[in-house]
Amino acid sequence: MTSILGLSLTSANLPAIAAAGQVAVPDYDRDDLVAGIVHLGVGAFHRAHQAVAVDRLLSAGLGRDFAICGIGILPSDKRMAGVLADQDGLYTLVIKHADGSREPRVIGSIVDYVFAPDDPAAAIERMARPEVRIVSMTVTEGGYNYDQVTGEFVADDPGIRHDLANPHAPTTIFGYLVAALKLRRDRGIAPFTVMSCDNIQGNGHVTRRMLVAYARLDSAEFAAWLDSAVHFPNSMVDRITPVTTDADRAEVTGRFGVEDAWPVVAEPFFQWVLEDDFGTGRPPWEEAGVQVVSEVEPYELMKLRLLNASHQAMAYFGYLAGHRYAHEAAQDPAIASLLTRYMAEEATPTLRPVPGVDLAGYQRTLIERFSNPEVRDTLARLCAETSDRIPKWLLPVVRENLAAGRPVTLSAAVCASWARYAEGVDEQGAPVEVVDRLAGRVTAAARRYADDPIAFLRDPQLFGQLADEPAFRTPYLATLDSLHQRGSAATLAELTGLCGR
Repeated sequence: MTSILGLSLTSANLPAIAAAGQVAVPDYDRDDLVAGIVHLGVGAFHRAHQAVAVDRLLSAGLGRDFAICGIGILPSDKRMAGVLADQDGLYTLVIKHADGSREPRVIGSIVDYVFAPDDPAAAIERMARPEVRIVSMTVTEGGYNYDQVTGEFVADDPGIRHDLANPHAPTTIFGYLVAALKLRRDRGIAPFTVMSCDNIQGNGHVTRRMLVAYARLDSAEFAAWLDSAVHFPNSMVDRITPVTTDADRAEVTGRFGVEDAWPVVAEPFFQWVLEDDFGTGRPPWEEAGVQVVSEVEPYELMKLRLLNASHQAMAYFGYLAGHRYAHEAAQDPAIASLLTRYMAEEATPTLRPVPGVDLAGYQRTLIERFSNPEVRDTLARLCAETSDRIPKWLLPVVRENLAAGRPVTLSAAVCASWARYAEGVDEQGAPVEVVDRLAGRVTAAARRYADDPIAFLRDPQLFGQLADEPAFRTPYLATLDSLHQRGSAATLAELTGLCGR
């Protein structure tokens, strides 16, 4: 076998990489692809998910008018811009199987990238091109700028105020999308479809409401046009994609002989459920393993309330118990029992029937996926940005169960574990880095436990009025008291019924 150790990942080197036989490479001609999709926020998940689906289509000789142009909105995206420029948009996806085997492939579906902070006009112009028919986004759960409790657009956000005053040099997705859509309308070009791929219930609906609300702050007439003319399909996306580490880079070089500055690693599982609601055409997503359906909500609720909420359930208890990786936490019998019981007893009663899905089997598969030791997903990643996650993924379960008179003991316990973690000190007294846009606020509230045990719950932006609900407050306090007095191991053992076994 030919050694290609140290060969840089570029278009010119693809034949040599292919000849070595260790890494699959694009078998399609990238030179005449048309970037019919613009994607905002090219991070690890997009590169392990949507870009992979497009790569599959291209490999099948389909979707050649739907290659991807990435756009970086944030200043922190500058590094990605540099890497993709140096590598001609190419990167290595490494699928990590639980048995230790690897499945590497160079993905070629990203054919261009625009770093918007350097040239906002170029980014707007790119989205305004006639060949662009879809603008998709993965901008995290916190990127949609709405109040967690009321669901209303936050008009006084500094970024929003800036964009309204500087429409030709925006900084937020709202400013860029509205500027591009206005330009298209002025030029008589049909609007693109706006496709959210973030973990938010009704992500298409939310994107529509927030974008229309933003547009209305400037022009009621344009907002009405946007609301009626632009399509916003809902979607559910799923693939565990941990942060790329230096060890991942070293493995791609040492094991596969390819120098890739920013490969992406992921689990084997892939799911994308997409509403068939596109205004100016779409790729044949079905040929890439995407489930194109008329209604996404049942799949969406299943994923958000089982997988995403379970990630939160394992994250804080796991970290406090001394685990640092998701597979370690999932293999802890007490945490596995917590997840199993939460999914069956509290999450599942809030779900609708999901066509073609065995919910019990899906739950077992989740534990298996979480337990994959090769993915090495960190609990620190799962613990980050909780103020944008638990209110969207777990608290809807709480509210539905309270309204129906069902117990919320385990969900309340998860919230208590967040409060204990948010204090910023672990059970051994070591500091914990709380990564959250509201870190100062939640940590200050969590540290008031001694004089006000429910101070953490008294944040209406996060919890609404749940502090006043005895059926939630009582199990929350019981778990938080136990975490302080007895620690996470004893608390979990009692909570899951494993105590004394």
